[in-house]
Amino acid sequence: MSRRALRRLRGEQRGQEGPGLGQLGLDPGPERARGVLDWIPGEFHPCNLSLCLQIPAEESEDELLAGEERLDTRLSEQDTAGGNQEGNKDRSKEGAVTEEADGDGQREGQEAEQPDRTLASSNKPRKKKKKRKTKKNSAGETVEDNDLEDIDSLLERIEDPGLAPQSQGGIIADSRPLLYVEHRNLNPENELKRYFGARAVLGDQRPRQRQRQYVRSMWLTAPKNTWPRYSKTGITMQLLDTRRGVQHFTFEHHREYQQVQFKFLDAVESMDPNNIVLLLQMNPYHVDSLLQLSDVCRMQEDQEMARDLIERALYSLECAFHPVFSLTSGACRLDYRRPENRAFFLALFKHLMFLEKRGCPRTALEFCKLILSLDPENDPLCVLLLIDFLSLRAREYTFLTRLFQEWESHRNLSQLPNFAFSVPLAYFFLSQQEERPELERSQAREQAARLIQLALIMFPSVLMPLLDHCSVQPDDRVASHTFFGLNAQISQSPALNQLTSLYVGRTHALWKDPAVMAWLEPHVHEVLRLVEARDALVQEAEHKRKIRYQSAPRNIYRHIILSEMKEATAALPLEVTSQPVMGFDPLPPLDSIVSYTRPERTSHPSSESTLSLFFRSLLPNFNLQGDIRHDGDDEAGAAQDLNQGVNRLMAAMRDMLANIQFQEPPRDDNPEGDGDWD
Repeated sequence: MSRRALRRLRGEQRGQEGPGLGQLGLDPGPERARGVLDWIPGEFHPCNLSLCLQIPAEESEDELLAGEERLDTRLSEQDTAGGNQEGNKDRSKEGAVTEEADGDGQREGQEAEQPDRTLASSNKPRKKKKKRKTKKNSAGETVEDNDLEDIDSLLERIEDPGLAPQSQGGIIADSRPLLYVEHRNLNPENELKRYFGARAVLGDQRPRQRQRQYVRSMWLTAPKNTWPRYSKTGITMQLLDTRRGVQHFTFEHHREYQQVQFKFLDAVESMDPNNIVLLLQMNPYHVDSLLQLSDVCRMQEDQEMARDLIERALYSLECAFHPVFSLTSGACRLDYRRPENRAFFLALFKHLMFLEKRGCPRTALEFCKLILSLDPENDPLCVLLLIDFLSLRAREYTFLTRLFQEWESHRNLSQLPNFAFSVPLAYFFLSQQEERPELERSQAREQAARLIQLALIMFPSVLMPLLDHCSVQPDDRVASHTFFGLNAQISQSPALNQLTSLYVGRTHALWKDPAVMAWLEPHVHEVLRLVEARDALVQEAEHKRKIRYQSAPRNIYRHIILSEMKEATAALPLEVTSQPVMGFDPLPPLDSIVSYTRPERTSHPSSESTLSLFFRSLLPNFNLQGDIRHDGDDEAGAAQDLNQGVNRLMAAMRDMLANIQFQEPPRDDNPEGDGDWD
């Protein structure tokens, strides 16, 4: 230890005499002890004094140890009273350091000044200024810590990921809007991490992220390194107006994007996917091309590429968002009648279908809520036929029951077969949760029993197909009764048949649970008792089925086409299946709001014969009439055109005959078959 440090421990000025035990600070007065503490920059260990000080021979070792213990006691008491001073010592390579303990002492309010202010010329530890806390005493520190703990606990309750089925319950969740969307639930990796852990989900992605180039952070999808570099595509979003706190937006296509859109329509009409691929090579973020090519990849069983193209389309659209457009507020609207907005609806719907197949029903439910919030009045994709299934799969039973309670009065959700059967199933699952109070469980059981009986009375044609999909054989009474028999399915309207087929084909896996079937059985028998007693409720339900469900609206047809459920697609009417359906715009609304139109290509009336049209169907490049002349001399060139047409016909015939190959029947080299089978 240096001589200057020894002088500080003694409390002496420069030039004073040699040390003694009293001068070393081992038995000082209260003022001298406080001065010693002010000069100690960090934690002080008095046990190290014996390694640095030269102890006089006449002082006994016991007295020195006793003095050190007293000094240690004073240090600990002073640390408690002064706010637990701490400091760090760093080795410095510089020579001169200014001592700043005096300034620290003034900030703490302990000492006004210190008499010793010297400059050290040798290499000595430099003392750093310590960041002082605003806490003045230990009592104040305890109060602040408790407040911080309360805030942290409140935030943890708000940000609870909700692994339990009752995650949507509680005051905090119910106080939010019904269609409130959480950003964290839009990321499927968060759901997969809850199921399998972060290590299993991320895997070897962490080291790759260090070399990843900078990309914009998005909510709907995460950009990938394999995607082309993004540049402005010509899509923007504009705020149209604000009515009653609801903001109405629309996408807009600039002139350069319109030209790409016209080329895309030409590529679709060519019926050649390679033309769309060539267009995407030049415009890698053209949304409609990505949607159409995704359908092509899905038909070719390339699910990974199909999903990647949909995510790229969402990324392109999200980059064009308006600054005030919010995904979570539920107060932003998009009109599906505008062709520019349809791509966003379709991309979200196809993305949630991929998420559901991937095993992320909670994320898919959040995207379903987002689609419904964009146009809840019209519901252009009719996601109400899907949201109950996703809620049951994600175990968000409270959300489904809340949706039914709040929207039943003005939307008549009970008239949809999916809500009529899914809501009592949700109440049944709630009644099975042991962590809920017994009163809530009993109320849920009563609601489930009442609603499932109403559903069976209103839609009796659902029971037998549902049991058939679940591989459950009904008892003789149920199987032989006409109320649930084949007559119930034949007598219903085609529109109702589409709804029931869609529900059974989509949600039958949720009813396979033996506990669910055991709960369903007594209610089926109770309904049969009401039917045999000719209850007024049964007659009223039959009357409603005859009046309603005469024809399905266009959004239901659109939903069935996008869902690709075989049971429901087979029940589509002829006027829907006879017209071409494009993946980028299936069944466009009849009252579309068109902002720009495709320029008409110059076409001339066709006077081709039936034979010419036949050969054109076989050979698209064949043209009997040749190029149309514009010089007006039709009579002079009639003979020449006829000769050229005949020559083209002969050439086409030769090419067709040359390409025809007849496959010879397999020759039996060993007709007797005396060889042995391997």
